[in-house]
Amino acid sequence: MEPIPAWSPERLRLRPVRLLAAWIVSGLAILVAAGIVPGAEVRGAGGAILVAAIVGVLNALLPPLIAALRLPFMVAAGFLLVLALDAAILLIAADIAPEELHVDGFADAFAVSLIAAAVGTAMAALAGIDDDEGYTLRVARRVARRTGRPESGDAPGILFLEIDGLALPVLRRAIRDGNVPNMARWLADGSHRLLEWETDLSSQTGASQAGILLGDNEDIPAFRWVDKESGRVISCSSPDDCAEIERRRTTGDGLLTAGGTSRGNLLSGGADAAILTVSRVADEKRSNPGYRAFLANGNNVTRTFVLFLWEVTLELIAAARQRRRDVHPRGHRGGTYPLLRGGMCVFVRDLVVFSVLQDMFRGVPAIYATFASYDEVAHHSGLERHDTLEALRKLDQRFGLLERARRFAPRPYEIVVLSDHGQTQGATFKQRNGYGLDDLVERSLSRGEAGSVAAGDENATGMARAMDEATGRGRSGARDPAEAPKSEAIVLGSGNLGLVYLMSSPHRLTLEQIDERHPELIAALRSHPHVGFLLVRSAADGALAIGAEGTHRLSDGEVTGVDPLTGFSPNAARHLLRTDGFPHVADIMVNSFYDPVSEEGCAFEELISFHGGMGGYQTQPFLFYPAHFEEPHGSPVGAEAVHRLLRAWRRSCNDGARPLEADVPAPLQSRPA
Repeated sequence: MEPIPAWSPERLRLRPVRLLAAWIVSGLAILVAAGIVPGAEVRGAGGAILVAAIVGVLNALLPPLIAALRLPFMVAAGFLLVLALDAAILLIAADIAPEELHVDGFADAFAVSLIAAAVGTAMAALAGIDDDEGYTLRVARRVARRTGRPESGDAPGILFLEIDGLALPVLRRAIRDGNVPNMARWLADGSHRLLEWETDLSSQTGASQAGILLGDNEDIPAFRWVDKESGRVISCSSPDDCAEIERRRTTGDGLLTAGGTSRGNLLSGGADAAILTVSRVADEKRSNPGYRAFLANGNNVTRTFVLFLWEVTLELIAAARQRRRDVHPRGHRGGTYPLLRGGMCVFVRDLVVFSVLQDMFRGVPAIYATFASYDEVAHHSGLERHDTLEALRKLDQRFGLLERARRFAPRPYEIVVLSDHGQTQGATFKQRNGYGLDDLVERSLSRGEAGSVAAGDENATGMARAMDEATGRGRSGARDPAEAPKSEAIVLGSGNLGLVYLMSSPHRLTLEQIDERHPELIAALRSHPHVGFLLVRSAADGALAIGAEGTHRLSDGEVTGVDPLTGFSPNAARHLLRTDGFPHVADIMVNSFYDPVSEEGCAFEELISFHGGMGGYQTQPFLFYPAHFEEPHGSPVGAEAVHRLLRAWRRSCNDGARPLEADVPAPLQSRPA
């Protein structure tokens, strides 16, 4: 490998022509907004352009003062203050130039600021004018310098950008169809390569990020599971549980130890600083400088609020279109979901982007940021529906901004894009049958009832973390109940992986014990047309995968009848055998069917695109990495193998050495309980 050349960051230059065009657009937007709001008046286009100049100067001076305040619940308090400040700036402009602008009061000023932001955003997009990017980068760099001396040097930093829930086959088609032009360009230019990796049985963010960020996802059988001895439900949507998951698996070898930052993740990976990270929710309650780059740009806040409202509107329109066209499968898209979508696709996404920009201008050696907007929209809209791919396109657009920002950072940066799992599509178990998995279990019990825990949306924690800042709560509003229902059986859904815990024993029951206590249960589950296989433990034969017409003994691969693992991953038996050794594995693990012809399975929760078990794209995430990195010997199998590979890449970058080769397909096995 050639020696790394000395790094010299480019200067951020003003572009007068684009600045003038943006100024004119801003003036016209104010003129239109004042014409709409009854209590506001601007005297002509010349007056509007003068007002725009005054507003621009005040926006450059006042929001950074709020961003510099050491406020608790920084993002919520700062967002509301800057939003109010935008209206106050218009009132100040009216006092400075009363002959050009008249505003009756604060409410009218607030309405003008919102409408002007909406009109200005639309006009700039139509005209192809975006001088705000240069201003954004200058603000982020200025804020970064005020928070400490940047770490400069020739050794590259590394930026890990995770697209939650995006499968490699979907990404390939998005590249082909022009939905991700920046990543398509990287691939066409030869700067990056694509590599598939395979998830563990639990193909969901909790298990994957524990493996990727901590190097250990042992005993995480699903997104939520039951501790039978205590009767508690453990959930990856709970800050308390995520903190405990991380504490038990932290060895000092986290991906982000030694100066890294965590942005928008479930787990921190040993990062020095974190925002919107579930396991470090306490960081959100203190004054957190990670949000300052976002808040210091006054235009961000108003525009983000406008785009949030627009995203909610788009969701309502898309849902109505699906109903009108009778599109199937079709998910539940009512209630608070439109607000959740708007939050994930605009608010959380842009908070993460601006915190990453600030990190880059500080020269942070390693940054890991998760973007959950594609995953969120896919759950409800579908795997590759129009609005799902639009969420992906907007992410790619932000990645282009981060790519361009590298030129101005105090050190070079390598970009690795990856996903933690994919998704598979299909009507839900309940939509297909009219009853849920818990109902099927309950009517198959010899006695007692089957309780269930409302699954909820795993991405709701992203917005809940932000809402915790506003309310001061220490735990996420999307948290699952800690106490399991007092029932004979507890049934949980993690995508298309169901977990059945029989609570009459504090320990896992064997197949023989289950048959003795509930003779109809196993037969009802294994013969159901929408169940692919069960994972149970036999006292005589050990771990078994059981299907409708056959059994697969996992210890030696002996199959009786039709192999129930046919059509799933070639490594399915290895994944199941590992999970069987987890202390908190369910008495019965239920994986849905998968039809390779229709490419459909079914979730045990109400999500039409899902992940959590095996079958289809959900186990096919990707690594999109710089072409000069050494390609590993084979595709990584399991999130822990990805951790080893990423750590090697980070070490080679930060040390300024050649990226290390990694023999990643390590054997899958569970450590002794």
